[in-house]
Amino acid sequence: MANNANQVRATFAGLTAIVLWSSVVGLLKSISQSFGATGGPALVYTIATAILIALFGVKRSRHIPRAYLLWGGLLFVSYEICMALSISYSTSPQQAVEVAMVNYLWPTFTVIGAVLLRQQRASRWIYLGLGCSLVGIATVLGGDGGNLITNVTASLFDNPLSFGLSLAGAVVWAAYCLVTPRIANGHNGVVLFFGATAAVLWIKLGFTRDITLVADSVPIGLLIITSAAMGLGYAAWNFGILHGNVSVLASASYFTPVLAAGLAAFVLQTSLSWSFWQGALMICIGSTICWWATRQKPQTQFATGD
Repeated sequence: MANNANQVRATFAGLTAIVLWSSVVGLLKSISQSFGATGGPALVYTIATAILIALFGVKRSRHIPRAYLLWGGLLFVSYEICMALSISYSTSPQQAVEVAMVNYLWPTFTVIGAVLLRQQRASRWIYLGLGCSLVGIATVLGGDGGNLITNVTASLFDNPLSFGLSLAGAVVWAAYCLVTPRIANGHNGVVLFFGATAAVLWIKLGFTRDITLVADSVPIGLLIITSAAMGLGYAAWNFGILHGNVSVLASASYFTPVLAAGLAAFVLQTSLSWSFWQGALMICIGSTICWWATRQKPQTQFATGD
């Protein structure tokens, strides 16, 4: 009974992590509006690093495989910077949510990458999943009315930096998910990687001076909440994956885009069109189909490569 209770608590912690991560989109955009496109994320990752150190301490790097520190760290830091800056550089609250939806292609890219690298086998349903996810993105960016291709093109050219960073982040995080399990040897370098992310952002800030401080309206409380959501999200997810029901957590994680969009719309006080919600749901469904296509089944599914 004790083991079952522990698994339930761990699973709940993992589900809580999904909610925390989903809230980050809206919170991070709010912080960047108050502290600058680079200054906001730099502060968030610095405080989040302090939270993670308080919870887990700092492992000595000599005990962590060098390949994991190098490649895992490079991919992790690259992803976090792409994700944070893509949201910060968005020109409006609605565009921030749209940019985040592009980033949520990473589950689909992860599955596709695993199949291409022969780490997994998949049924033909995977093509449907990929197509559904891509059409979902097009629907999110296309908006209501008019020619879909024209609307998507206009959205992308309106802010190619944000959308480009978001797409790059999706690819990089998929690579991180594929590479790190093979080179980490069970080690977790998230605390070190968070600190490295904060350091890179501060270095960038030193060159760009991209920080805003308005003494009468500095949202310290919101800054702490955002940092806690970021740091505690990773802590809760790590606990959930280690001790909870992984199948439940994996299934729930594929519906993050809809949850993230809803929370971001609430935090940023913006309305999202019906076509946006249709697109977000299609991204969720596409990711789920890709995952389902690689499940273990006789003759067709999920084989781990060498």
